[in-house]
Amino acid sequence: MKDVAPHDRPREKLQRLGAAALGDNELVAIVLGSGSRDCGALELANRLLARAGGLHGLTRAGVGELHGVPGVGDARAAQVLAAVELGRRTLVRGTADRPRLSTPRQLASYLLPQYGSGSVEQFGIVMLDTKHRVIRIKILSIGSLDTTVVHPREVFREATSASAAAIVLFHNHPSGDPSPSADDLVLTTRMVNAGNIMGIDVMDHLILADQRYFSLVEAGRLSSRVE
Repeated sequence: MKDVAPHDRPREKLQRLGAAALGDNELVAIVLGSGSRDCGALELANRLLARAGGLHGLTRAGVGELHGVPGVGDARAAQVLAAVELGRRTLVRGTADRPRLSTPRQLASYLLPQYGSGSVEQFGIVMLDTKHRVIRIKILSIGSLDTTVVHPREVFREATSASAAAIVLFHNHPSGDPSPSADDLVLTTRMVNAGNIMGIDVMDHLILADQRYFSLVEAGRLSSRVE
């Protein structure tokens, strides 16, 4: 970074102007700490961002992808992914320990930062009390979602153990398209029917994809008791 004026180097700039004044590459350069043998930290940050497809791409990147950038080994890849995860968690964890989520939009806003950009499909449930406050979230399946992988017994075992009054189903589409598949609709029907038997309301099924979501309740594909 010898070709950058001292006062414009990322660390000095952050101290002088605050983190919000830095560009994406400058923030990544600070996380990296230093450059490689053939380039400085800023250039290495530019190469890493190009490899990931921009800053948002880092939320979907794995260690293997970052290794494709010369000068980024295990330690630096771990530093970058840890920083991304910390940022994601600040969005997920608000000041309220148990937020009340009473609309599909609120639920999506709560889930998207952590689960919307996953590179593999994950299916989980949000368990809620009688006032629709979050008890806990549980991922029940990782990988291709079909009716044989996710069974109502696993879903409602978790819900009953948490004394949940209601649950929200959710899963992500790594393709970036949140539109429900035929299997998604079949799975939802199975869960709703099982919930009716168990006395636990299945309030919605949200499909997440990057910054977008699809709610079966909003689309009129599922009746909801949200108040």
